Amino acid sequence: MAGAGRGQVGSVTDADLHFYFDPTCPFAWMTGRWVRTVAARRNYAVDWRFISLRLLNAHVDYDAHFPPGYEAGHTAGLRLLRVAARTRAEHGRPAVGKLYAALGARIFEVETPEEWRAGEHRDTRAFVEPALAAAGLPSALAEALDDASWDAEIQAETDEALALTGKDVGTPILHFRPPHGAAFFGPVISRLPDEDEALELWDHVVALAGFPGFAELKRSLRERPQLPAFGVRAGHVGRVEDWHGGSRRQKK
Repeated sequence: MAGAGRGQVGSVTDADLHFYFDPTCPFAWMTGRWVRTVAARRNYAVDWRFISLRLLNAHVDYDAHFPPGYEAGHTAGLRLLRVAARTRAEHGRPAVGKLYAALGARIFEVETPEEWRAGEHRDTRAFVEPALAAAGLPSALAEALDDASWDAEIQAETDEALALTGKDVGTPILHFRPPHGAAFFGPVISRLPDEDEALELWDHVVALAGFPGFAELKRSLRERPQLPAFGVRAGHVGRVEDWHGGSRRQKK
């Protein structure tokens, strides 16, 4: 299916939710799995959109503010979003959700022998092409990894997301009942709820989002997500870490 080509930022869709993601963010992936569960049960339509942590932090001194490996991880996310942008242009908006699902499965649902780092070999053709195949997409789309001409579109969609929430946020960003509904960063969850809990959590989140004047409910302590890549199995509780400004920055 041919898409509408470039310049689709801000396109009006009939989606019930716009979900802005960076493919290397584990919390976006966990929230996305929850959203997919709810969407299947409630027959909601989700439009998967782009926000780049690398572009969002373009002004940041990574060595001073982040633990080792963050710049490589965020850069990998940008390169993967280039592939997603070309996928959307050539195969339509629904293909983005399929690609994100395939990439996330390879990034987060596989155990790693050492400390997980988002940027390790996850922005190579050897890594991306099997994900494209799993999503039923041609391997040639991986050529976009090195094509910086897609960055303007990704930047514009990142700006679009920030215009909905303000700048002191991360990923994911959820825009409820677009175009006029509220948008928020999060929810950030470390555990995947079962199907009934997923619906209950959704209803609570939507109720908060729909209350006029509601802006923030936040804590910086987070459990490591229950994902094989982090060595945390379902039913186990990950190590609690204190995140500043939406990330494990070394300076407040």
